[in-house]
Amino acid sequence: MTVARALWITNAQQAVPRDTTYHAGDGELDIKTLFTGISRGTERLVYQGQVPVSEHASMRAPFQDGDFTFPVKYGYAAVGEVQGGDRQGEVVFSLFPHQTRFAVPSHMALSVPVDVPAARAVLAANMETAVNITWDAGISIGDRVVVVGCGVVGALAGYLAARIPGTEVTLVDLDPGRAAIAAALGCDFATPDTAPEEADIVIHASASSAGLSLGIALAGTEATVVEASWYGTQRTEVPLGGRFHQRRLRIISSQVGRVPAKQAARWDFGRRLGKALALLNDPALDVLISGETAFDDLHAAYDGILHDPSTLCHRVRYDG
Repeated sequence: MTVARALWITNAQQAVPRDTTYHAGDGELDIKTLFTGISRGTERLVYQGQVPVSEHASMRAPFQDGDFTFPVKYGYAAVGEVQGGDRQGEVVFSLFPHQTRFAVPSHMALSVPVDVPAARAVLAANMETAVNITWDAGISIGDRVVVVGCGVVGALAGYLAARIPGTEVTLVDLDPGRAAIAAALGCDFATPDTAPEEADIVIHASASSAGLSLGIALAGTEATVVEASWYGTQRTEVPLGGRFHQRRLRIISSQVGRVPAKQAARWDFGRRLGKALALLNDPALDVLISGETAFDDLHAAYDGILHDPSTLCHRVRYDG
């Protein structure tokens, strides 16, 4: 057995490091962690105990230990180096929580492309979500796309949309400081009071009733509004009067736990995640890493990271 250290949420808004043991069995890889990424939106809901009981099974991370009533070891963005075996030294990505070392089945550790730095590969799970959103949105050549909420997932969805020929993509956020992020990703930027109307596609990723209301207001006739936010136990007001019916709008949900039906016959989770990793070969995406903390300091910093609205993807560094 090998001893490692992991971050555990022991109660609502309480995180501590704990020793844990594991064994790399037949067909498994022993992986020394280099970096993990904090997915602020989801991890904050887990940390605050706001995962609905009805969704405990569906929201369970692949290698989660414990459950959402605590204690729980949660996370899904780990990059590490294989120790031993025929993949010795290979840098891989796995959907594993914050832990110094771990073992997973070989097929659950995807090779990080040589042109993607390990430090950037922590964005892979968020990029995978953005790929799913783009599929669900059905963005076409020349579409006017508005993304409400310039967090990591919203920004990555905008980044992908902006690479479809002829599209006009605007990221909308309350924080005018995120204009620089939009520019780096090839998108226009607007605050809610200056956002463009008559959008063909609206992607809502702010996890707020106000953001969804704005998205509906910005949608053109017979446009699609993609709800990409997850609210946990929060109630959401949706304005279904006014222009919603008059404009024959369509609201659809996008959730990464399923591959959209029109892709599912050809794409499995492994192919989708592999593509997400390959799409991270652009240095412009480093703008989405908003900070870095050593794992030894993570338990003390975790609350502040999750509650800081300026946090995008916060990277955890594993020394030694």
